[in-house]
Formats: sequence, C-alpha cells, structure tokens
Amino acid sequence: MTLATLDLAGERVVLDGRGAVFLPDHATLVVADLHLEKGQAFAAAGRMLPPYDTRATLARLVALLNDHRPERVVSLGDGFHRRHGWERLGAEDRAQLRAIADVCAWTWLAGNHDPEAPVGHGEAVAGELRLGALTLRHLPRGGTGEIAGHLHPKGSLRVRGRRLARPCFASDGGRLLMPAMGAFTGGLDVWDPAIAELFAAPFEVWLCGKDERLRRLPAQRLEGAPRRASSRSHG
Repeated sequence: MTLATLDLAGERVVLDGRGAVFLPDHATLVVADLHLEKGQAFAAAGRMLPPYDTRATLARLVALLNDHRPERVVSLGDGFHRRHGWERLGAEDRAQLRAIADVCAWTWLAGNHDPEAPVGHGEAVAGELRLGALTLRHLPRGGTGEIAGHLHPKGSLRVRGRRLARPCFASDGGRLLMPAMGAFTGGLDVWDPAIAELFAAPFEVWLCGKDERLRRLPAQRLEGAPRRASSRSHG
C-alpha cells in the first residue's frame, strides 16, 4: 500500500492505494461507490454472481480504518447497489457496519443507486457535504475543491504488449474524482468524454495497483489519450 498527498484548494488530501481518501485536517476517511449487495441484486435479477462482494468490500474498509484511525467516514453515494440495501444485508455484514459506526461517525451521501440513504445507521445527507474548502458529493458538478464519485474512473496502459486497466484517481489540481471501492464495480476510462471533459486543464491519474500501490502518471500517457498535434512543418 502506498499513499500520495495532493493539495486541493489549499487542503491536504491523502490518496490511499486501496481507493480511499483521507483528509488529515478533518480526521475524515472518504470512500466512493461501495455498491454493497451488488451480488445479491444481480442474483435477484437472475444473474448469478458469487455473494461475497459485500464481505470483501467491508474487509478493505476495516483495514483502512485500522490504518488511518479517522473520526468520521463519508460514503460518497452508491453505498448500496439498490434502494433499501441496509435491509438486504446479512446479519454478519450488518453487525460489521454497526461496529464501524461505534468507533467513528458515519455520513452517507445519497447516490443514483441509493437516493434514500439508510435510516438508523449514521447520518444521512441528501446532497453534499462541505469540509473546509472541500465539497464532497456523488455526482461531479464542478468547482474548486470538489471530491466526487459516481464515474468509477479507470486508466489503461500497455505493459509488455498487454493492456492493463486499473481503477484510478483523476485530478487537475482543482477537483478530484475517486475510484469505486466496491468489489464488483466496473469502471469508465478517463478518456471517455464524460470524464475527460470535466477537466479544463491537463490532468493526472494515480493508478491503483493490485498490490495497493499507486502509480502517478499524466493522463496523456494512458491509452485512449488524444494525439498531440504534430509540431513538424508541412509547408
């Protein structure tokens, strides 16, 4: 596991290679798009997936809590894959979340998959949360100091002739997009217009490796980047 520190609107933001953000000046751990109970939701629709995604995601979350010791956890929306996800949790997983809430405050931001944050477990916030100069929200809307989820950014590299795609953070120094933490979540390439057009200036990515290490790269180095205009004269 590696950490990287980013200055965002004058605030210290620590990127964790497991896909989370720690805000040391606010003692807050930020996670995005947990999509708990996605496996169960797919099974209910007739698409069978191993029912262990929630357990794997919570195990990663517990490890983050043990390492960073936050006073608060903020989930940036889509904490659950479907409405009423809290009621769908197994007893052991529900007990795990309650145990987390016993040691630190928990804030849920509503997402498009879970527009109604869980009732009776932590604080439910419908829109966004301000922490100092930072604005935490699910859907990116712009503005300096924004930390958002929803888009599940990933970056692709060609390594020894093979294409490697990994979840990533993306930032131009003004805003930060977080990767999804859920075990069964997919991703959207950072050069998809839905992501790339959010950044007015050149942006960077921090790829999250399977070994939980971060690799920082200019987005232009990734596959799918638009080719730069040639400087060679054709006159």
